[in-house]
Amino acid sequence: MKPTLSRRGLLVAAATLAVLPVDAATATAPRLVLPRPTGPHRIGTVSLHLVGPGRELMAGVWYPAGASVNPRVPWLPAAPWRALLDSADFGADTATAPLTAARLAAPVLRTRERLPVIMYSHGNDSTRAEATIIVQELASHGFVVVTVDTTYDGYGEFPDGRLTVPSEEIGYTPWDHSDDVRFVLDRIEDIAAGRNPDAGHRPLPAGLGAALDLRRVGMAGWSKGATATAVTMNVDRRVRAGLALDGPMQAQPPVDVIDRPFMLMTAENTRDAEPSVAEVWNHYLRGWKCDVRAEGAVHSSYIDHQWLIPQLARILHMSDEELAGWIGTLAPDRAVRIQQAYPLAFFDRHLCGRRQPLLDGPHKAFPEVRVDR
Repeated sequence: MKPTLSRRGLLVAAATLAVLPVDAATATAPRLVLPRPTGPHRIGTVSLHLVGPGRELMAGVWYPAGASVNPRVPWLPAAPWRALLDSADFGADTATAPLTAARLAAPVLRTRERLPVIMYSHGNDSTRAEATIIVQELASHGFVVVTVDTTYDGYGEFPDGRLTVPSEEIGYTPWDHSDDVRFVLDRIEDIAAGRNPDAGHRPLPAGLGAALDLRRVGMAGWSKGATATAVTMNVDRRVRAGLALDGPMQAQPPVDVIDRPFMLMTAENTRDAEPSVAEVWNHYLRGWKCDVRAEGAVHSSYIDHQWLIPQLARILHMSDEELAGWIGTLAPDRAVRIQQAYPLAFFDRHLCGRRQPLLDGPHKAFPEVRVDR
């Protein structure tokens, strides 16, 4: 059953941000800022408007980029951003959407090898922008990341200005998210073959098709999108490695055997707290597996929101107690480092063949993180 839309769910669907002043002559609200990725590469991004039988959706492609003077892309377009804030009872003019590190349609970085591809599925009533910290980090280290919006299960906008917001009438499931991801992966194959699947045939970044290595495809998701990652691996052998960010692993049909690498990052949906997660861990993960858990983490700690909420707390004058109710006790700066380090280590290991001691057990750089194998 689709959870009830709540103020907390909407707030947590916002972004990873820090508050900076904005020139009063150009804006009336503070602009919010994302933490910078740590990789050596610049980043580019482009949105795709994709239409197929029974579906119309938006996706974003993030990739290592060459030099570009194109504008930086906002975390969300203005209309869905304002709708998100307004629905959360903050008021549409409370803050201006942050800018990402990515340049719009920048040329793809020329490399000797094609780049591995990671699909991303968002959580319930959320947006494909929710994990921009992770997405930018992966792109800055040489991955192509494709983020997928499930229309009317979150906030977005079509090129003609139509706004999409969560629907109370449609009960989306992890399988619906999985269907959308696999549809988009088919369209990424079109791009690799030299075709442009965008419904408006808007130009693609130079070099994008030639950069894609579809022999090395991974998938990640948060919450419902994490469960969608598992069920996608049940039915699509193209996905070679899966990362589940605190997913409940509840689906009908249920999650089945996964014989490829799969990593859980758990907080509230732990093996102790959620029987479906324990069942998947104990009985259905038959390949390499790992469970990463940060002390003090809550459901939203592995995506952008752990960095956002303390900054919004400054605007809203939240008490320390109220803030702790939102973000738990995991410090936001530590959450960012965990988000940057562990997904990168997982996909580096299983899509690129690089040894990653970070995933072998406790690590002195992350004393708050427990790793079970």
